[in-house]
Order: sequence, then structure tokens, then C-alpha cells
Amino acid sequence: METKAIFITGGGSGIGRAVAQRFAREGWRVGLADVNAKGLSETAALLPVGMSDTYIMDVRDRDSWKTDLDDFTSKTGGRLDVLFNNAGIGTGGPIAEMSFEDLDRVVQINLVGVLNGAKIGHAYLAKTPGSCLLNTASASAIYGSAGLSVYSATKFGVRSLTEALDGEWYGDGIKVRDLVPAFIDTPLLQGPIEGSNRTIRETVTEGGLELSSAADVADAAWNAVHGDAVHTYVGKTAFRMKFAARWMPGQLRKMMRRGIGSRD
Repeated sequence: METKAIFITGGGSGIGRAVAQRFAREGWRVGLADVNAKGLSETAALLPVGMSDTYIMDVRDRDSWKTDLDDFTSKTGGRLDVLFNNAGIGTGGPIAEMSFEDLDRVVQINLVGVLNGAKIGHAYLAKTPGSCLLNTASASAIYGSAGLSVYSATKFGVRSLTEALDGEWYGDGIKVRDLVPAFIDTPLLQGPIEGSNRTIRETVTEGGLELSSAADVADAAWNAVHGDAVHTYVGKTAFRMKFAARWMPGQLRKMMRRGIGSRD
């Protein structure tokens, strides 16, 4: 039986690293892409020898997408069973206080980077029967998170893209799924909140929201790829927000005003 293959953006740390380890345990070949060369090397060192390939890649760079996917699939016999659109940044802060540079960077990496992966990756996925595009959304795509407004907007975009492509690519035999994790305890959350002396992690926990582990997300990724649900929720916070968004939207509104929306 042919070895299956997954290409992971943001593979140098956090969720990407945990998913790489999870799929490698199942015997998959793993392509790791990230802007962080050191992180890529560290992730690759955790995987079986000869079963991973690393690519220093910025998801905003469309030429790199094509070059790196060409190279990876040349080593997998043309297979691309899963493209994991995972790379993202957590830069936050009240939109009135964010610089335009930070605003543009969040949108370009978190949303346009995912769009790039989908558009360019389609041709590779279409050649592999039963393939899947897996995107990383967020609990911030359930109800907009005060203090993370631009980040939330990008994750709502990822969620809606997943739903649209689930229909659009059905005839091509490509599954499209996303992960909707609660806030994950990874380096991404150590980023600062603009206009505050707190990190995103501190802001989230002070808002009363639990953190989940990257290993939990990795298991969810495996289930998402092999399941039928368009959205896979991960962590207590994600499930609570899902429930509240449907049945108690007023409570979510109050929480954003009281907790995550407050600043030092």
C-alpha cells in the first residue's frame, strides 16, 4: 500500500508540530513548511528518519507554494492526501490601536495565506482519491473576540471558506474540513496585545476561557480528516461558545464586554 502524505504549514511549532507527530505515528510522510528554519529542524527531529521534508516558506508567497508542493509530491509519488492550512499569527489588540502594518500582516497570513493554499493546493489534492483540505479556524470564528477583532475576522473567513469549498469541491472528490479549537497553549498566544502590557494568553485566561493542548488538536485533526463533519470543535471553551452562540448569544456578548474586551 502506498504511503500517505500530508503537507503542513506552520509546521515549526505548536499545532503544526503536534499534527506532524500524530500523522507520522500512523506511517504518513510529512511535508513541513514554516518561516522558522530552527522550528522546522526541531519538528523534523521528532519524526521518523526519512519520512519528512522541510520547506522554509511564507504562505503569502504563491511561487513558494507551487515550488514546494511540486517538490514534496515528487517525493510522494504524486500523492497529497492532506493539505493542512495551519500557519497563522495571533497579533491582537483593539483595532483602533493596531497599526495598519499589523492589521495587513494578520489578514495576509491568516486569511490570504489560507486562500493561497486552497487555490494552489487544489490541483495536487485532485490527483489523490479521498484527499482532504484541512484548515485551522478558531473559537474566535464562533463569536468575534473583543481584543482580537482582526484575528477573529480572519478566522471567520477561514470557517466560511471551509463551508464554501465543502460544496464547491464535492464533485472533485476532495473533502474540506476545519478545526475550531479553543485557545491552544502554544507560542502563538505569547504575542502581545497592542496597547496593553498583557499577552494574548493572559487576556484569554482572564476572560475565563480554558486553554487546550496541541496534542488534543492533533487527535482532532486525525478525526476530522477521517470523519464527515465540516467543523471539528476542540476543547471545552469551543463547545461552550458553540452552545452559547446558538442558545445564549446575549451571554457571549456580555462576556466579551466584561472579560476579553477589558484592557489594562
